[in-house]
Amino acid sequence: MIKMPCMQENMNSPILQSLRRGSDPRAATCRGKLQSKRSKLNMEINKELMLRSGAENLFKASTNKKMKETVALELSFVNSNLQLLKEQLAELNSSVELYQMQNNSEVAVPMIPLGLKETKEIELRDSFKDFILEHYSEDGTNYENQLAELMDIRQAMRTPTRDNNGIALLFEYYNQLYFVERRFFPPDRSLGIYFEWYDSLTGVPSCQRTVAFEKASVLFNIGGLYTQIGTRQDRNTEEGLDTAVDNFLRAAGTFQYIHENFTNAPSMDLGPETLHMLVQLMCGQARECLFEKTEITFYEKKNPDIALCLELGQEAAHVSDVYEKVFEAISHPPVKDYVPFSWVSLAQVKQEHYRALANFYIAVGLLDHEGDLDKKTRETLQFLHDIRPDRAGNNAVRPTVPESKDLRMYLGKAHLREALLMHEEALRVNRMCRELRKKDILQEVLRLSHDRSLNKYADVDDEDDFQEVLEPPPVMPATTYQLTLAFPDFSQYKVSDLFKSLGPVAVFSAKHHWTAPRTIQLRKKEDEGYGFSVRGDAPVVVAGVEQNSLADIGGMREGDYLVGIGDHDVKWASHADVVKEIKTAQNNLKLRLVTPLDRSMAKSNYKEKTPVKSVKSLMGGSISPTSTTSSSSGLSVSHSYSPEDGFSPASSESSGSTREQFRNNKKAWSIFKKPPRERRNSRDDFIEENIIFR
Repeated sequence: MIKMPCMQENMNSPILQSLRRGSDPRAATCRGKLQSKRSKLNMEINKELMLRSGAENLFKASTNKKMKETVALELSFVNSNLQLLKEQLAELNSSVELYQMQNNSEVAVPMIPLGLKETKEIELRDSFKDFILEHYSEDGTNYENQLAELMDIRQAMRTPTRDNNGIALLFEYYNQLYFVERRFFPPDRSLGIYFEWYDSLTGVPSCQRTVAFEKASVLFNIGGLYTQIGTRQDRNTEEGLDTAVDNFLRAAGTFQYIHENFTNAPSMDLGPETLHMLVQLMCGQARECLFEKTEITFYEKKNPDIALCLELGQEAAHVSDVYEKVFEAISHPPVKDYVPFSWVSLAQVKQEHYRALANFYIAVGLLDHEGDLDKKTRETLQFLHDIRPDRAGNNAVRPTVPESKDLRMYLGKAHLREALLMHEEALRVNRMCRELRKKDILQEVLRLSHDRSLNKYADVDDEDDFQEVLEPPPVMPATTYQLTLAFPDFSQYKVSDLFKSLGPVAVFSAKHHWTAPRTIQLRKKEDEGYGFSVRGDAPVVVAGVEQNSLADIGGMREGDYLVGIGDHDVKWASHADVVKEIKTAQNNLKLRLVTPLDRSMAKSNYKEKTPVKSVKSLMGGSISPTSTTSSSSGLSVSHSYSPEDGFSPASSESSGSTREQFRNNKKAWSIFKKPPRERRNSRDDFIEENIIFR
């Protein structure tokens, strides 16, 4: 991983605030010049696309023949420039050296990392402030700090550091989008906010109004960052290889999550075919690292036994088999016409290279073994070769177990010849790709592997050997490792809702509608009740209003939400806190209420209830902490709280309440208290309602 000296300094410094959150705007130092060049090329491609669009419109609108000829000539120049820019971008995407492991003391096959999607800076402040005023009936200027924080997070996530801090920053912004989408993006209209992202490979811009596009693009960058972190690991150590495997599997899980949860992608890099290919590619690279881990054990032993060699051979065959699937996924349209040609060639090179290594390690085990074969080795050799017709042909015959040294020599030399042929095929495919020819590391790996097989064959070859040449069937792929995709763990990166003061997001969201807040002032005498009851938490709901009571005359209605008591905002208040506030007000109560306008929300206030708990100490009436759940219909949304909210719809304590309990406490101070003649019927009516509410 990149070690940044500045990270060791005081992280509370305002200058280093973005660094502490996993962002480094100094792209030239931390993200490399490659990403800066990609950004410039993206801008140039966007400029040429706009020029082409304008020229095409002019060509269609023009009726002058000479003008059309001029525009057609200009279009040819624009298309030529656009093609050159795309080729330059493809060449940059093939520049894998900048992402490879830092310790190059030993050469290794290069991995394929992904570049990150670029995005433009967008202005959200004015649109969000207008929506807060219009929809939430609050002054948008009171949320300047929250809006500035959201803009800072988005700006920072455009340049994440290539480490776990950068991953955490991207997850922080993604989780924050959960709240932003529900607060500010109603399903029935648009705020005029467009999210624009550039394709990670072609640089073609795509623009959408949906937050889903923003979320999918951020997730793609999370996966891309995992690939870069995995590629940067030191693969000469077991620890580095384990970290690389973990990051590649996390990348594969992220791309699979996008594939399963986001549809109708506007750009190719988010398309289902591309994502499927990327999942296959990342799993292949994880398998490759596991093979290299087994190889370290081979080199650490002075005299590796035949069992380890056979295991290595089958592991290499398995890696080759995985890259064969990658090659199939990457070499078919539309993916083939989208990804750099060097990716297609590299997948084919690795397929042949690891097939050659499979034959080489089988040969080493057979040629270097002394003595008799044990039972386990004999069983392995018995089923070592793949004789399926689609793999070995219709006339393939399984070789007999080589019990004697001469038979092992005969079979070992046959596998060495196969290894040499496949190494030469890998070198040929590598030479056919102009971009891969420039990769010195890859050339060195292929050459060294070929020379090693050639030297081994020269050591055992006997010029006087006129025995018939054997063509062994392919090595049967097998592995001791079971891989599992690591899907994104969003709960690991908890965030707090920046706009929490607007109220619980399950109720006060862009999908729901309610009236503007209204203020009600209630004044009563000492022996008089207000005439209403409340239930629930965050927000507390008016459960009942008695006819002709002070609350009824003041304008309170069943189902209203209490958003303020006195000068205190109570949208997030618990049932107990609201009871306390009402008690504190004594005989002069000032309330701020809103009435929900969604039918589903209004109906839900009377359907699903938890048992009612009578609070006798508050004016004798029932203040019951019953919670509700709303079903989604029309403009309403399900009452579901995320763990970050800190509240749940049923966070109040609840216990049973019966008619007998009320009757045994007739002298209690009732919230519906009236003259004795009218009191019995009203109270009984209220008791019946609360039983229904239960």
